[in-house]
Amino acid sequence: MNSLKTPKPLLAARMAFPLAASLITVLLGEWIARGALTADTVTSFIFPHAEAYLLAWLFLFLVWLLLDWIFRLPPLSTLGMAVLGCVPCAVNFYTLQLRGEPFLPWDLAQVSEAAGVASAAGIKIQTSMIVTVVVELALMAGSFFLYRGRHKQRWLPRVAGSAATAAALCLLIFGVYLQPAVCQAIGIVPDAWMQDRYYRYYGVVTGFMTNLSNLEIDKPDDYSEEAVDAILDNVDESRKFSTGPLYPTSYAATTAKDEQVKKPTIIYVMDESYWDVSELEQYGIKFDTDVSANLHALQQTSAYGRAYSPSFGGGTCDVEFEALTGYSASFLPSGSKPYQQHVTKPMFALPSYLKTQGYQTAAVHCFWAKYWSRDTAYPNLGLDDFISLEDMHGVTKVRKHYWTSGLVTDDSMADQIIGQYEKMKASSDEPVFLHAVTMQNHTNYNKDNYPDDQRVKVLEHPAGMKASTVGALEDFATGIRDADAMLGKLTAYFSQVDEPVILVFWGDHYNPIDSNYDVYTTTGYASDSSADPRLHQTTLLMWSNYSDAQVDLGTIAAYDISPVMMNLYGLQQPLYFQFLNRQLRVASRACTRGVTMNLDGTTTLEPTEFQQRWTQEHWMLQYDLMFVHFLCYDNKALHTHHYALLCPFGWRAVRSRPIRCRITVCGGKTISGGILLWQSFL
Repeated sequence: MNSLKTPKPLLAARMAFPLAASLITVLLGEWIARGALTADTVTSFIFPHAEAYLLAWLFLFLVWLLLDWIFRLPPLSTLGMAVLGCVPCAVNFYTLQLRGEPFLPWDLAQVSEAAGVASAAGIKIQTSMIVTVVVELALMAGSFFLYRGRHKQRWLPRVAGSAATAAALCLLIFGVYLQPAVCQAIGIVPDAWMQDRYYRYYGVVTGFMTNLSNLEIDKPDDYSEEAVDAILDNVDESRKFSTGPLYPTSYAATTAKDEQVKKPTIIYVMDESYWDVSELEQYGIKFDTDVSANLHALQQTSAYGRAYSPSFGGGTCDVEFEALTGYSASFLPSGSKPYQQHVTKPMFALPSYLKTQGYQTAAVHCFWAKYWSRDTAYPNLGLDDFISLEDMHGVTKVRKHYWTSGLVTDDSMADQIIGQYEKMKASSDEPVFLHAVTMQNHTNYNKDNYPDDQRVKVLEHPAGMKASTVGALEDFATGIRDADAMLGKLTAYFSQVDEPVILVFWGDHYNPIDSNYDVYTTTGYASDSSADPRLHQTTLLMWSNYSDAQVDLGTIAAYDISPVMMNLYGLQQPLYFQFLNRQLRVASRACTRGVTMNLDGTTTLEPTEFQQRWTQEHWMLQYDLMFVHFLCYDNKALHTHHYALLCPFGWRAVRSRPIRCRITVCGGKTISGGILLWQSFL
């Protein structure tokens, strides 16, 4: 047979090739993902966690072997292994640049969103990518010549070899990668809070594969119906005791309870990438105009502070999800998107709660309805109407340098918000809850996005700041100026309406501006890490047309925006929001992505045992609301579920504290004799 005539050195080379090629691919992939592969990288990350990289090596080797058994085309096997080993690493490099998060399994469900951002991000090919392409092509060519003349394999051995290799690959995936206990036994310790650190330690292939085990949400430790009841009982009991107000100068704290407005219209505006860039004027930057004139004026007669965002460089829906619900995105797998994976059924949120109080609800967003799956998530949060870009006509668009069709201006968004408010008031006398999300200042930034006569100019900047970075900062500052003008336009309008209105305005996250973190590091404003707490505290303002109380909110978590808003203005709060306000008072200002902000504003990565207990209780309540119980909105569902499921804490909560009442369900229909009050159980 031909195999008997094959020289032993050639046989040895053929056996060694896939092992060597897969090892080279692992190293090239890590070079791509990290941007550099230095001796320090090898000694600090790869050698101390060699087991993770050995698993990646074995994984790619088995992929090559399986493809070879099936197709018997070594160049194709080499190509398939290279694509699987290097493309995720390239994606990982760019996602780290854009949002500070690595490439995660949940990103596979966000291809359209990622493509939209990538097309506008001005991403550049790295040297490591070019070298990798050259090396992999060389390996493909080498495999062609190395295996040329190899004897043809009969079908039975091919089937057996394919089956055996596939079984080994499945054993590696399902028996190791997807078994957290096995991974920990060999030294791969989970790090859900800091996925970028996790990938630095264990590499892209192993990091990605082990994260597949997090697609399902595990219930919190010690979770039970009795434990949830005990937490709620404690919150309910605490209302009997007199405590000082959360904010002593707030409207609720300075106005007699029987004189307080009960059901004001509530407007939420989450402005894309917004933070008060005029803060940089304390760090050597000088603009040619006051970009935040309205904000600074309104801070004198409003509640103001910062919202601690769970996101950087992207993940707008995470921040929106927190603000609308009081749920923390940090409890969910890092990188997962709540709207796409978890908000798949009706659940408790501020809009759904307000509907039970007689509110009409709507959302306005000047981009496509399917972006971040808002079209399916919004109804499940209680937002009845959704006006998206498809529904908008005659709006002005700008910033067409990257976004070829342009982005709707914040000025046009102000008109959309006002128009929707007027439409809702014309159709009903009920109070309005209206939630809006803008797009004008979305990344990426370049001076060519605005004509010279419209763009904010940087007059002074620290030495060493590149011209492209200065131009990008001018682009960003122009968007902030226009957002400030929108804020002024909205407050001017709502100050004239003849009903009480609350307007909550905040930014979703910070972004890289031009080359990574140059704006922040050159000025000294922040460090070059997406985990820097400074780069997670966006500007927050709570204004009303019936109170001019100035309140310094300090920094609060994005998930505390709704509870704090209700506390400031004395609105009837569900028990869940009361719990969050108590947590804010006694435990921490925020606990987000592994960073705990203490009551004095300092941050730590090592929360106290007391703070950990509050955080665990928060997760327990959130888990119960999101994954155990759900809401019903019509009589048919109500009858089917025996009145109980309107209460997100379930039937046992009704049973343990029965109250006879009339139930107004979210569809507006009323049933007598039920046993439920939202405010008694939430």
